[in-house]
Amino acid sequence: MSLDQEIAGARKEIVADGYDMSVGEIMNLYKDEEIIINPSFQRLFRWTDSQKTRFIESLLLGIPIPPIFVVQGEKGVWELIDGLQRLSTVLEFAGLLRGENGAIAPASSLGGTAFLPSLAGKRWEPSAEGADDGIGKEQQLQIKRARLRVEILKKESDPKAKFELFQRLNSGGANLTPQEVRNSVAVMLNPDFFDWLVYRSNDANFKLTTAQTEVALEQQAGVELALRFFVFRNVPYTPGLDVHEYLDQGLEAMASNNNFPRQAEEEVFTKTFQWLGEALGDRAFKKWNAQQNQFMGKFLMSSFEVIAVGVSANAAALDGMPAAARNDHLLARAQALWSDAGFNAHSGAGVRGTTRLANLLPIGQAFFAP
Repeated sequence: MSLDQEIAGARKEIVADGYDMSVGEIMNLYKDEEIIINPSFQRLFRWTDSQKTRFIESLLLGIPIPPIFVVQGEKGVWELIDGLQRLSTVLEFAGLLRGENGAIAPASSLGGTAFLPSLAGKRWEPSAEGADDGIGKEQQLQIKRARLRVEILKKESDPKAKFELFQRLNSGGANLTPQEVRNSVAVMLNPDFFDWLVYRSNDANFKLTTAQTEVALEQQAGVELALRFFVFRNVPYTPGLDVHEYLDQGLEAMASNNNFPRQAEEEVFTKTFQWLGEALGDRAFKKWNAQQNQFMGKFLMSSFEVIAVGVSANAAALDGMPAAARNDHLLARAQALWSDAGFNAHSGAGVRGTTRLANLLPIGQAFFAP
């Protein structure tokens, strides 16, 4: 197939349209439930108060803002796929935003800015009769009349097009981490799977053994690690595939699979990190220093890739061992890993992620076999 034919074929998979609308029109569409925000998607709304204020300020000052993207579903209803922060901010400020349970969320108030310090404490409507903290009718109209481009992915498009579009819109951007993009895609693909994955990431032993920092937790590192665990176990790695592409493909494969064995995988996950927690605690994925006779430093991804996958692959055999013997075995193997030539050759600084995965994922099962 020629390049021209490939382009023509791909373009047919995406049927798009778009036009400018006023913010007021979008508010009305939302009130009438003609544009919807997936409730699970909405929980990813995480702008700070300062970011929300700056966006409202942009509307008041007439500063151009990026478009929002929607997919047209059944009966012509639009589902938001990009623009969550912007749309949620203006809806929340106007007292229109619905929470996950369908109830209206409390209206937000603004902070002052360098250009508009008098915005501090302002609300869409006054907090009480006679209060002077309302933004005023004139400013309300300015916001309602602000123009916003809406790009529409028609329902005739390929079903996977909205996921691909969302990834391309957000990948490489400064606002979302790669895992936050994946979280959003997971919500669009299968909200139940996303909830299940988040629940696993909050497992007490998992959090203990992975020793995540507050910053890592804020950036959804725990969800990414849980995803890695299940992808490594269930989706064969294609050598040369970028790590993030591998996780993207693995997520889509698992979330789209109605027969994915969640219960069985959940049991293995729980046992794996329970055993590691009992044997190693927060040292599970740190480097063993034989000279100082202790695990040292921070969490290491290379260690996680071998140990977590290796222990889980031997779950049946390990489950049959007495607890004390199992703890001794896991401790000894975690220590021995750091003197293994194959592991050291592919886990040091400067080793590409593609090289590391291709060489480390296969060794865990044999290394941790009882």
